[in-house]
Amino acid sequence: MKQSVSRRGLMFVISSPSGAGKTSIVHNLLKVEDDLVKSISVTTRPKRANEIDGKDYYFVSIKSYQDMLVRGELLEYAEVYGNFYGTLKKTVFDTLEKGLDIVFDIDWQGTQQLAQIARADLVSVFILPPSIEELEKRLKKRALDSEEVVNKRMAEASAELSHWAEYDYVVINNDLNKSVLSVRSILQSERLKRTRQPGLVSFVSNLRHMGQKKE
Repeated sequence: MKQSVSRRGLMFVISSPSGAGKTSIVHNLLKVEDDLVKSISVTTRPKRANEIDGKDYYFVSIKSYQDMLVRGELLEYAEVYGNFYGTLKKTVFDTLEKGLDIVFDIDWQGTQQLAQIARADLVSVFILPPSIEELEKRLKKRALDSEEVVNKRMAEASAELSHWAEYDYVVINNDLNKSVLSVRSILQSERLKRTRQPGLVSFVSNLRHMGQKKE
């Protein structure tokens, strides 16, 4: 009779400068990977026309956000382009205990905080654009922000890129499909690590026991 091995989930962080492709990669991962769920952040940023509250983000007021901070409910939090973001602590740890992996679309500030609190559960990937020119082209092509916001994001890109060496893995996003395959390979490898499979102890013990009975 086949036996399954229990596994603790992992926090799979994907970061990049805005426009480098992390959101597209996360979207594609969620379509093809079992046992992977998206971390839904709370934010004070205004909701865009194509976004759904509770699916893309939990849109909250600044007062509600501040109350969450005071109560210690956020695992990580950051201010990005004048807006505030955070991740709900209880939701994350409950999900990991169930053996599910959580993918995070967050910046380097949030990644540093996760590393300080739960480094053993964290796997981080930084997505690089093939060039600065391509990064600007992608930001303008998606037409989600005003020209002023695009210019601000480009100005911030250099500072964000300086944190690439803090990540476990780095992927240059020349081609979206190839980048998705690379990131999936990272996820699969990390899932197989011995330290992420606490159920292996009893599994191997049972294998040895059954082997001894047959001798």
